[in-house]
Amino acid sequence: QVQLVESGGGLVQAGGSLRLSCSASGRTFSSYTMGWFRQTPGEEREFVATIRWSDGSTNYADSLKGRFTISGDNAENTVYLQMNSLKPEDTAVYYCAARYGAISTQTYEYPYWGQGTQVTVSS
Repeated sequence: QVQLVESGGGLVQAGGSLRLSCSASGRTFSSYTMGWFRQTPGEEREFVATIRWSDGSTNYADSLKGRFTISGDNAENTVYLQMNSLKPEDTAVYYCAARYGAISTQTYEYPYWGQGTQVTVSS
């Protein structure tokens, strides 16, 4: 059974940085794609970034390019989301997700999800 555990969320001032981690277990993830999504109350979960383990290819939400960076440590089965120049509108619960196969930006294509970690950016 795939398990994903996020960590690293918290409270940060606008302009600050946070690094989220997602520890994955239960599979050999070499053929998997990992994604980060976020959700605010009353809104749909939205795509943030994704990375494919096999070749390190990445994709980002257009609005977040240049501020957020996704990376992975294959040996540790851990995916990171480095978030810089944070803004109050980045406040959300951030979720890690996994799927077998190619990169996708669609939430419905990810069958495995973590429990989420809260990120709050104060102005």
